[in-house]
Amino acid sequence: MGIQVISRDGQPEYAVVPWAQFQALLKAAGESPIEAPASQRPAETAPPAVLPALIELGSLRQAKQIAPEALARNVGISPAYLGMIEAGEREPGAAIRRALAWHLGVPGWSDEP
Repeated sequence: MGIQVISRDGQPEYAVVPWAQFQALLKAAGESPIEAPASQRPAETAPPAVLPALIELGSLRQAKQIAPEALARNVGISPAYLGMIEAGEREPGAAIRRALAWHLGVPGWSDEP
């Protein structure tokens, strides 16, 4: 069984088990299975959204007529770092992706891992 034990002050406090094993334990105890929360159920198959790649950042910025210095200042990065992101030389972290997405109106970038 893939059990994870969470301790506090050196004493076991919680046991985390995989969902299928939890359901089996409920069944063995004579309890009714619990339905998975909606957030954990497989999503209905919707066509994947086509998101612009980060390499398209420069053209998106230009299309919105935003100067690189202004976008960099608004996002909280240097213009040089923005240039490296636009050139594909750097992969920004989640916070920078969210800020870029917000300023350029690209919601999908904020959802990427």
